[in-house]
Amino acid sequence: MLSVEPMQGYRASSSGRRRGRVIRRKEMPLWQELPLLLVVAFCLAVLIRTFLVQAFYIPSGSMENTLAIKDRVLVNKVVYDMRDPLRGEIVVFRGTDNWAPEQPAEPISNTFGAKLGRTIGDLVGVSRPGERDFIKRVIGLPGDKIACCDDQGRITVNGEPVDEPYIFEDSPLDAPPNPRQCTSRRFAEVTVPANEMFVMGDHRLVSQDARCQGPVPIDNIIGRAFVVVWPTSHFTSLSVPDNWKAYAADHPIAAAPTGADSRPAPDPGTVAVMLPFLLSVGVSARSGLWWRPRGRRLRS
Repeated sequence: MLSVEPMQGYRASSSGRRRGRVIRRKEMPLWQELPLLLVVAFCLAVLIRTFLVQAFYIPSGSMENTLAIKDRVLVNKVVYDMRDPLRGEIVVFRGTDNWAPEQPAEPISNTFGAKLGRTIGDLVGVSRPGERDFIKRVIGLPGDKIACCDDQGRITVNGEPVDEPYIFEDSPLDAPPNPRQCTSRRFAEVTVPANEMFVMGDHRLVSQDARCQGPVPIDNIIGRAFVVVWPTSHFTSLSVPDNWKAYAADHPIAAAPTGADSRPAPDPGTVAVMLPFLLSVGVSARSGLWWRPRGRRLRS
């Protein structure tokens, strides 16, 4: 009787150790886990590019000197789901059939390696924009009356002249208006239709924009450019200029788009706050902190 009790205790202890070894998860070797981390990081990049933020390459000089050729800007893709665009903001949008394709300043390579790089870059949001993707500054919103020029050569919005210190090489005043080429600064008054916007480039001498190609549907907006991230020497935020803030305070939007949501938009920085949370999912793969459900079911 006395000899059996130690054996039972021994067996129980041994069984507990075996159970402990079964519960403990064996760590994955780095050479196996590294490809998994790369796949997770790639999927996160695709999700961020699709729903939150995308990097856009500037192919031409139509926005100089605000944006230089080869600059890369981050575009907030959710801000206009929460509010309407504002005058003075820089937006990326898809042009209509009236808009001629953007001509890049440099030729595009068509080698296999270049095409493959562009395909992968497009998935993660760092490639060149498409031929129908444009970046311009919002000048007029639905109901606004846009014309040029006053006696000082400035554009007018609803009859009020607007100073634009960001303009680089404005179009000449003496050139006759051309309905298909923005070679003249002058153009007849345009009333922006409902649900559309009037956009122009900062480099007016070379920019082909709404002056000669017409307004663009607000629904065509891809997102708002809010910061230049590359090259690092050009790093700067792309906020609304003070002159447009002052104009908006005195001149509210004439006619809001149909069905527009008037809720205030979050600051673009809120997107950056979300990124560490998303990236933590990838980090959890390396640290072994994957969340495992316990099989709990909801009652019907």
